[in-house]
Amino acid sequence: MIARRAGDDDREPAAAAKDARREEEFGLARTAADGFEHFPHGADIGVRGRGKTLAEAFANAAMAMTAVIADPAAVRAEAAVDIACEAPDIELLLVDWLNALVYEMATRRMLFSRFEVAIEGERLAARAFGETVDPARHRPVVEVKGATMTALSVSRDGSGYTAECVVDV
Repeated sequence: MIARRAGDDDREPAAAAKDARREEEFGLARTAADGFEHFPHGADIGVRGRGKTLAEAFANAAMAMTAVIADPAAVRAEAAVDIACEAPDIELLLVDWLNALVYEMATRRMLFSRFEVAIEGERLAARAFGETVDPARHRPVVEVKGATMTALSVSRDGSGYTAECVVDV
């Protein structure tokens, strides 16, 4: 089931039915306990990462993006790819980070299942661990084309950080 925000239960029945069909079609599961989850957004999918630190929230947002494509548990962390990003603010840094991962997945034909992220100001240095896509084993459901500025938010509350945006599928 796609994780819902407070107030989403007030949706029209047709919208709720559409979300349920998308959940079944894409095999999306509630994963908030793992530090990441999805949220519905029209024809696309929202990704949300939570963590005690900003870096952990960004890593979990990346994990949520992987989970849109395939089950992260099926992806072995065999190879490492270094990624560096810089942006004028922390929210744009999230978009740049996720788009850098989309680029690496597309050009290297890889999926990633583990992320080491360090953030200093508006600079991110990370290492993504994964493997070449094996369609028979990974069973990819959809291709993420890119992270967008739709529903873009990076925030801090009493329990840590949340980083979220919508990804175009």
